[in-house]
Amino acid sequence: MSRLLLATGNRGKAAEIRRLLPEIDVKTLAELPAFDMPEEHGTTFLENARLKASAAAERFSMPVLADDSGLEVDALGGAPGVRSARWVLGSDEDRNTALLARLEGIEDRSARFVCAMSFCGHGSPVEVVGRCEGWIADTPRGKGGFGYDPIFVLPDGRHMAELVPEAKNQLSHRGKALRALLPILRAHFESH
Repeated sequence: MSRLLLATGNRGKAAEIRRLLPEIDVKTLAELPAFDMPEEHGTTFLENARLKASAAAERFSMPVLADDSGLEVDALGGAPGVRSARWVLGSDEDRNTALLARLEGIEDRSARFVCAMSFCGHGSPVEVVGRCEGWIADTPRGKGGFGYDPIFVLPDGRHMAELVPEAKNQLSHRGKALRALLPILRAHFESH
């Protein structure tokens, strides 16, 4: 079975990607020798994904997939954006509470999840971006997912956190990005 390093420590991301790539042995940084991820100083999701993928590929000499993803809220000028996981210190629930407080009284709650992926195999990196449009709810709902999923509402009215994993993978930003990258990943592993 082909091996791919997923350059993340986020268990939720790893679980989603493993479900989408059942034919590939996906390893995470937690399963390999200690590695300090480079600081995510990029101004875009793609810059951060590229930074993580290239650093991990250089360190471990194996094919690497890295993603950087987050939430963009139009009324906040795109924030929390590339700082989604670091926007507010604390837990996912703390970040959700802070975001709801910032949007209190604001009518335009349009938002999107964005996921940029960078794959470093042999040769130039291959990069894709997936988006999932929706809006921010007034209150959290659902027990699934992670991050901002409980307060993100899809166009059909369901909160992202209400979806079973298979349904989330069909609709999510990460699922869209990975499906765009799948032909390249499969071609890479078939030829090596």
